[in-house]
Amino acid sequence: MKKLFLLLATVFICFACNNPKSVVTVTVSNPLAMERSGEMVEVDMSDISNQLKLADTAQIVVLNVDGEQVPYQLTYNEKVIFPVTVAANGTATYTIQAGTPETFTVKTCGKHYPERVDDVAWENDLVAFRAYGPALQKTGERAFGYDVWTKYNTSEPVVEARYAGELNPETKAKIAELRKTDPKAARELYQSVSYHVDHGNGLDCYKVGPTLGGGTAALMPDGEIVYPYCYATQNILDNGPLRFTVKLVYNPLNIKGDSTVIESRVVTLDAGSHLNKTVVTYENLKENTPVATGIVLHEPDGAVVADAANGYITYVDPTDNVDNNNGKIFIGAAFPAAVKEAKSLLFSEEEKVKERGGADGHLLAISDYEPGSEYVYYWGSAWDKADIKTPEAWNEYMAGYAQKVRNPLAVTIK
Repeated sequence: MKKLFLLLATVFICFACNNPKSVVTVTVSNPLAMERSGEMVEVDMSDISNQLKLADTAQIVVLNVDGEQVPYQLTYNEKVIFPVTVAANGTATYTIQAGTPETFTVKTCGKHYPERVDDVAWENDLVAFRAYGPALQKTGERAFGYDVWTKYNTSEPVVEARYAGELNPETKAKIAELRKTDPKAARELYQSVSYHVDHGNGLDCYKVGPTLGGGTAALMPDGEIVYPYCYATQNILDNGPLRFTVKLVYNPLNIKGDSTVIESRVVTLDAGSHLNKTVVTYENLKENTPVATGIVLHEPDGAVVADAANGYITYVDPTDNVDNNNGKIFIGAAFPAAVKEAKSLLFSEEEKVKERGGADGHLLAISDYEPGSEYVYYWGSAWDKADIKTPEAWNEYMAGYAQKVRNPLAVTIK
């Protein structure tokens, strides 16, 4: 009997050792005295697979404390990302286990549009943006920075439909014909499909031109901005439902006579956020060089906040047609690392007219870039016809965002 007991105990222990763990517990801690709601966290998929001993084809579910499924996404770099809500100075617990996930609503997505001179455009449930590509550069049009598209009255994707309306070949041909015989009808037809007109969910009413636009980074050797032109190559790495990521590589820059410096950017937009995370690197740069994140100023005395100490800058943009009832666009950037200086830099009258398309200057946040490192910052926008109504509310959002990126949520698994 004793031998039988020992045999059964040994079998039980071996079974317990080889039995896959059924649940991974993820604990998220918030170091700030403010609630963090809808913020995305990351867990290595390899850790989940190893602890759950998942087969290659196995699926997982993420559950909140009430046992309800939480939407998640597996990213290009093998992270499981999902939104969390954590009380001020609190913790929240989520679990991950094998299972069949629900179908999640697509909140973040983007696309390359070769038919629109190589635009890369992307959006989430709140905001939309685009970067200009090589086909535009070949036309000679000078557009250096990020473009901002407004969005409201919907959390669903709208950008692809806007391009479809603007670029429809049959409609464009019809407009061209009408311009010869009935200019008024041609104008009305164009306005009925143009993304420069608000059809109920927002529009493109932001002017970039030969500037840094809505938050582009640029090197500043000897105090002068070296403007990057349109991207040379693009690679979309993540495309929803919760995160969009694109890698943009630029043509060589000329930095102090060295024309081999190549800029790469990885731009990431998560659902529920007004800001993109951007990681910038400069290959072949030989020495420490100032780098600036810039927001174009369309009014010399516009409403600007330049708070280097607290890591954020903001500007209230009047839109590209102040008489067209397009409201105000709020632009901003936030910085996880120390900012050396934040200031407005106005163009001379000659530069304003001849070089910068009438823009008045830039709001700049300046840091030092060390060769081989990564320059990380966040940039984005809001619109006073959407969820953030006032400059005060936007500044509060940006100040809070800067605190969050400087005090990230802590994630542990067991």
